[in-house]
Amino acid sequence: MADPTPVQSPAPFSTWLGVVLLFTLFGAIVLAIIGPTPRGDTYEKIRAENRIKKLKDARDEDAKALNAYAWIDKSKGTVRLPVKRAMELTIADLAGKKPAVAGPIATPETAAVPGGAAASPAPSPSAQPSGTPKPTSVAGQTSAAGSQPAVSASPSP
Repeated sequence: MADPTPVQSPAPFSTWLGVVLLFTLFGAIVLAIIGPTPRGDTYEKIRAENRIKKLKDARDEDAKALNAYAWIDKSKGTVRLPVKRAMELTIADLAGKKPAVAGPIATPETAAVPGGAAASPAPSPSAQPSGTPKPTSVAGQTSAAGSQPAVSASPSP
């Protein structure tokens, strides 16, 4: 026979009410966080306008720096010249100079030692090792390899 006792639901009404309230609270928190953030095209348009304005300001400052006179260091007498004027002065300076033939670069005869005394004179250029190796032959009896074959049949491990 069947049991005459009524069956209780596994979760009482208060549990269901708590779950619904938690979901409602979560929804309110999400709306509070997402609600004030700007959305749509207006936000991106405002950001784009700000970037364009900053770029224009930076270009204006650069143009002013390239085309205006200004003091760099007043105590030393260093000034910034406009680019066109600097080019004119450089051309005039170079026009007044006579071109000269470039000679070999002279190396100092003595090198300074950290103690302050001069080191012994440098040996002659032929005794100093150069940065490039002497050319060697790759074939023949006088080569660097001698009479060795190019590849051996059984290379050593």
